[in-house]
Parts: sequence; structure tokens; C-alpha cells
Amino acid sequence: MLVLLGFAMIAVFMVLIMTKKLTPVLALIIVPTIFGLFAGAGLGIGSMVMDSMKSMTSTAALLMFAIVYFGLMIDVGLFDPLVKLILRKLGNDPAKVVLGTAILAAAVSLDGDGSTTFILTTAAMLPVYLRLKMSPVVLTCVAGLANGTMNILPWGGPTARAATALKIDVNDVFVPMVPSLIAGLVVVFVFSWLLGLQERNRLRATAPEIWGDVANAGDVFDGGTHRGRTGTGSSGRGPGASLKNGKPGTGGGAGVVVLESTETLVDAHHTGLTDTALDPNRKTLRPKLFWFNLGLTVAVMVMLVANLVPLPYVFMVGSAIALLVNFPKVKEQGAQLVAHAPSIVAVVSMVMAAAVLTGVLNGTGMVKEMSAWLVHIIPAEMGPFMAVITGLLSIPMTFFMSNDAFYFGVLPVLSETAAHYGISGAEMARASITGQPFHLQSPLVPAILLLVSLAKVELGDHHKKVLWRTAVISIVMLAVGMLTGAIGIG
Repeated sequence: MLVLLGFAMIAVFMVLIMTKKLTPVLALIIVPTIFGLFAGAGLGIGSMVMDSMKSMTSTAALLMFAIVYFGLMIDVGLFDPLVKLILRKLGNDPAKVVLGTAILAAAVSLDGDGSTTFILTTAAMLPVYLRLKMSPVVLTCVAGLANGTMNILPWGGPTARAATALKIDVNDVFVPMVPSLIAGLVVVFVFSWLLGLQERNRLRATAPEIWGDVANAGDVFDGGTHRGRTGTGSSGRGPGASLKNGKPGTGGGAGVVVLESTETLVDAHHTGLTDTALDPNRKTLRPKLFWFNLGLTVAVMVMLVANLVPLPYVFMVGSAIALLVNFPKVKEQGAQLVAHAPSIVAVVSMVMAAAVLTGVLNGTGMVKEMSAWLVHIIPAEMGPFMAVITGLLSIPMTFFMSNDAFYFGVLPVLSETAAHYGISGAEMARASITGQPFHLQSPLVPAILLLVSLAKVELGDHHKKVLWRTAVISIVMLAVGMLTGAIGIG
């Protein structure tokens, strides 16, 4: 009964948020509560939830003050020069922008912390997406793909958990999986390029008067205004100009504008940046404090990587200093906190609501019974394929339960069974980490909640675009592991 209720609860939750029948926060609270009561939790369900919530308070604090800090830095214009630099390197081609997003997210993921990766990637790339009218869902999808694939790094957590649970050296798990990691990244970049091509085609179809042939031009646009000179007629100024590497288009005619390399694709009027967080004339800009804010941000990042003090406290202090220096008046400080309140409420409430789901899963014993059931239903003749089965099971199971629950609760049982068929613990550990790209998209992972909150994207929209792609990446990593012998068959 617990097995049936557990899988039914997860299925109902996913259907409700992906069909947008309920917001994720309400689904995380209502669905587990109903199923928990059916499972016989009774009044004890409150204690289950509160025990789970205790472990999430530091995460909620981290997300809250990280949103405040980076929201302030965007408001004061710290990332404006970075946006211009990225545009200068990537041009105005959506395909290059999306691919650049994947490369940036993969590079930042080397520090092993998903929250840091998503904060930096969103801060750098979201203004570019908004400026070019690209979908932020593509940003969250690509960032999630890259970070999920890189999550098998030894210092990322899952690999260390798998090695610890099976009492083997972490290098014995990771090193043979390097080819799988490389293959996974290749698939990430392919998906990113294809998503970029889709965005390019969508923009040209929805706004031909702005884009025209620009998407294929490869020109550089990094801000400024249209300072055009005509190819064959009076000076022109407008978004309908045809561009070919800074030269008039072949179908030009009178009034075709030739834009210089320092000009933007469209001005603030056409991009809709006026009266937004990216308004170049916003009152919150602090250009004279640029170097101070840059130094403070670098210091915060160094503290994040060094991990000398708890991360929530780092962002608490950083936010306090940033507010005090950039907005010395009490009224201005209050206004800034209020301005970012919607994002804070959205992500923190989701983290706290997730405690209901995890509390019910663990408190009622659903997780334990679900994992035991999966082990028992595997036929004896499938024993030699236990490593492959474990890799496939890791895709959904690490999505619906924490890494700790899977690696310390489920993996040892699967590994003990596999040992009877001559499959080593190292092979089982390697197979078990191939589901990490899919795992990182789980609503139980705080970092993904931070990502969709910063990008102002619905979790259901993110899942629609990212889940099947991460499943493909996980299967590719598993297949490459089998081809290289890192994951064997007994």
C-alpha cells in the first residue's frame, strides 16, 4: 500500500504542476498531506514535516539573501558592462547566445555548487536574453543541463556519496566515467545549439520587422543607438534594415541602414527595456560605486568557493554591506527589500513547502518501501544487468528522493544483490551517478528552485523543456560507460 501511495503521490504532484492546475507551492503542500493521511500518518504528519523543515532553514536563508544580493547588484548596474562584453563576443545570434550560456554554466559548475552556478549564469545571461527577446525558459533549460551533467564531479556530492556508501575510493568511481562526462557535455552543447536555432527561427517569425536577416549576419551589437548611414539614399533609422556583416543587404535599395559595429540590434524602445530592471536610465544605477560593488562581489564569490563560513551568513553580510553603501538612506533600503520581496517569497515558500513532500515520504516509510519493492521486482535472470538497471533506476529515483536517501538507502541494497552476479561495487557506483542530470531538475533540489526564481520561470515550464533532454543525457552517459567498460554486465 505504501508503495502504491508513494508512486501515486509523485505522479499526481507532477501532473498538477506540469498542467498548471496548481502552483508548485500548493501542490507540494496539499498532495503530500492528502496521501500522508491515507498512509496513516494521522496527527503525526505535523512532526514529520517539521523534522524535515529543520534541515531546510539554512537553505531558505541562503536563497533569500542570495536573491537580495544579486538583485541589488543588477539594480545598481554591476552586470551592465558584462552584458555588453557578452554581446560583443556572442553577437546578436540567439544560437550563439544559448551555446555561450551552456559553456558558461559548465565552466562555473567546476566549483561543484549548483546555487553559485545558477546565480552567476543567470546574472550574466538573463539581461542578454531579455534584451534580445529570447525565452528565459531556454536559459534555465540549458543551465540545468550543463550543471546536472557536471554534477558527477567528485567534489559535487553524488560521486562522493556513492563511494562512501559502498566503501570504495572516489577516484575509482569518477576517473573511468570521464568519457561519459565528456559525451554528456557534447550532448548538452548539441541540445543548446538546437535550442538556439529554434529561438532564432522563432524571433525571425514573430518579429521580422526587427530581426529580418540580422540573425544570420553575425554582427556585433553591444549597446548604444542607431547611428546609421544610408547605402543609397537619405539617412535611415529603423529596425527593418537588412544587414550583412555591416554592409547593405543585397535587396537594399534606398534607405537601407548600414550600422556600425558598436551599435545595438534594437534600441530600448523596441526591446521594451524602458521602466524595467534593465532600463539604462533607472534611478538605482550607481556607476560611481562600480569598483566597490565589483570588489564586494569578488569577495563574496571567494568566500563561497573557500567555504570558510556558512554560505547563508556570507550572503547576509554581503547584502547588508551592499545595501548600506549603495543605499545609505533607510527609506531606500526598505524600498530595495520590498522590490525583491516577490522573488524571495516565491522561492523560500517553495523550499519550505518541499519539506511537506520529503517529510511525508520519509516519515511514513514510503521511500524505504518503494526502494525495497523495486529491488524485489527485478527478475533473477536480470541479475547480470544490475549495473545497467541501477543506472536506469537512478534517473527517476534520484528525482523523487534526495541523493542521501538513494545513495545511502537504495544503492547498498542494489549493490549487495549485484555482487551475487560478479558486478563490483565500483561499477554499481558509476552506474548510479548517471542519473544526476535528471536529478538536478527535481523540485526537491533547492538550487533549481533558485534558478527558476531568478529567471522568473514557472517550474512546470522548465520541466517541460528540460526533463526529456536530461533523460537522454543520462542514458547517453550510461551507454558510454558500458561501451568503455566502466559499467559492466555480470
